[in-house]
Amino acid sequence: MKFLGRGTLALALAAVMMEMDTAWAAEDAKALAKNVADIRVALDTVWVMVAGFLVFFMHAGFAMLEAGLCRAKNAIAILYKNFGVVAVSSLAFWVIGFALMFGDGSSIMGTNGLFLAGADNSPAMGDAYKGVFSSLNWTGIPLYGKFFFQLVFAATAATIVSGCVAERIKFSSFMIFSFILVAIIYPIQGHWIWGGGWLGGLGFLDFAGSTVVHSVGGWAGLAGIIVLGPRLGKYSADGRLSFIPGHSMPLVVLGGFILWLGWFGFNPGSTMAADAGAIARIAVTTNLAAAAGVIASSIFSRLVFGKADLSMSVNGALAGLVSITAPCANVTPFGAVIIGLIGGVFVCLAVPFFDKIKIDDPVGAVSVHLVCGIFGTIALGLFAAPSVDDSVVGLFYGGGAGLLIKQLTGIVTVGAFTFILSLILWYIVRAIIGMRVEPETETTGLDLVEHGMEAYPR
Repeated sequence: MKFLGRGTLALALAAVMMEMDTAWAAEDAKALAKNVADIRVALDTVWVMVAGFLVFFMHAGFAMLEAGLCRAKNAIAILYKNFGVVAVSSLAFWVIGFALMFGDGSSIMGTNGLFLAGADNSPAMGDAYKGVFSSLNWTGIPLYGKFFFQLVFAATAATIVSGCVAERIKFSSFMIFSFILVAIIYPIQGHWIWGGGWLGGLGFLDFAGSTVVHSVGGWAGLAGIIVLGPRLGKYSADGRLSFIPGHSMPLVVLGGFILWLGWFGFNPGSTMAADAGAIARIAVTTNLAAAAGVIASSIFSRLVFGKADLSMSVNGALAGLVSITAPCANVTPFGAVIIGLIGGVFVCLAVPFFDKIKIDDPVGAVSVHLVCGIFGTIALGLFAAPSVDDSVVGLFYGGGAGLLIKQLTGIVTVGAFTFILSLILWYIVRAIIGMRVEPETETTGLDLVEHGMEAYPR
């Protein structure tokens, strides 16, 4: 009996030990799962922030490119606009823009999250809890990371406008327009596509912003050019075009390289997660499109204009990059090359076309960002390959015209909304505080008169 008692006790102790081991194993599994999840969030956050830093650095590229393509007497004015627009955009997007774009609300705009004063999705509260920014719940990085990455995109849309209106706009007028663009116009159309709005629900796709960012900047800039008018001396009384050369091609090339580099944050970063396969593939399609844009614009300018034009080739690279921004995650490398080649040709056709109809765009921003932004959005509906994602198939791969029609719908509605509101806003700014500098200021140069300094003092 004693032996049996001891055996029973031993079995009981063994059972308890096994129970404890099981409990410890369960706790260890939970802890391990939490550690893995924390590491994943950390890696995703670091990647998205680094990508955001690259996009932020693109403003240096825009500043160098625009300054180089314009005259030395206006270099300070251009640099100041590109510097100031980042500050203005940061405040505008923080105050209201992010809420309108990503806050929960209607299919037209967000109505929650002013000043970032709203809860993000919280795992501790369960999957049913969506916070007030549910359109961004698909990425697990912290809310501040989401905000920063989207902010640098918004600022990019605003800085595109700077080149369109260069060399004749008042600094204050540009800053006021930029604030309202980033606070209201940009985020409302962005909500339609990326914020859970009606265009996204319709099936319109724009992975990294050919329409959301680049076309919007182009439409706003085109409206500004129309209200502002051409630079003095650009067109003669009989309508003949006068070429106004920029002052520094080294700055143009430096700016082009910085922008090319920054696009590796712009496109791959739009994964908003450290997805190794997607990041690598998107980086390759992005780079190939840029390279093809350079080759196409170089050959086309030699054949049509008689010389291989360096400024056109830099814009050709940007044309390829803008064109691939929407479809970068859904096309093969071969498709990316075709898209870049077409974009490089389009920019060479668009620049003289706008000059011919007296749209004075000193840096070719409308040709690059609007024309190629439209093309890139269409290209997604044509070149999306089932080998990349069999749920998104373009016309050329047997997917039919359905996706293409959705893309065209988004292009038209976003274009009409942005252009009309921008046109109205530009006219309001012109009526209240004026928009264009005096002829004497334009002749002397904006640097000395508006800012009291020169970029290259003698």
